[in-house]
Amino acid sequence: MRHFVSAACGLWLAATAQVQAEPVVVVELYTSQGCSSCPPADEFLGMLASDPRILPLALHVDYWDYIGWEDKFALAQFTDRQKAYAHAVGSRTIYTPQLIIGGADRIEGYSPEETAERLRDHLGAATPVRLTVTREGDRLVIRAEADPPLTEPVRVQLVRYKPEETVTIERGENAGKTITYRNIVTSWEPLQDWGGTAPLEVTAPYPGDEPGAVIVQTAGPAAILAAARVE
Repeated sequence: MRHFVSAACGLWLAATAQVQAEPVVVVELYTSQGCSSCPPADEFLGMLASDPRILPLALHVDYWDYIGWEDKFALAQFTDRQKAYAHAVGSRTIYTPQLIIGGADRIEGYSPEETAERLRDHLGAATPVRLTVTREGDRLVIRAEADPPLTEPVRVQLVRYKPEETVTIERGENAGKTITYRNIVTSWEPLQDWGGTAPLEVTAPYPGDEPGAVIVQTAGPAAILAAARVE
């Protein structure tokens, strides 16, 4: 299975090699250490991280913890975010693993071919928002402009994540497995709502060395219009 996934990933990367590097496409993976279906998706997320045009983020949910293994990365906030995505499209169910690409496309289960197809679409899409983020010591300066102006407000958010950690799982559905997780989200916080007509400039504290990203997203949550890494 590893060789098949590597080959599939290589094919779509080659196919999109000439696509403009901006904007960065955000891929959210809703996952859990307690979910037996999740390890292939966790591995695939790590493969996506090798492409600088893609920002894969692992959001660990807490609704698998009752089975016998408490996911040390899980936050109820991420379960709530996944539920909000479901509610936004009129669904009452949530699933792991689930990928949400660009805030808009939802893929339930592990499907590298479908993921590659959706990523090609997002990598080739235009966005009205130009976003720049500058780090100045322990703060960020965030600037954004929209051309044409936006017709509805958007939310500017700051995400922090841990690049990598390996976990040996002792109980639950994945008992006995040792799994390396990548781009593990540790916080996802709103900074400011922006009307998208006048240019935006906002500063935010950014202590420590943990990498992160600034994400501009329409309400729902729905489409992500722009994202920029913070290293």
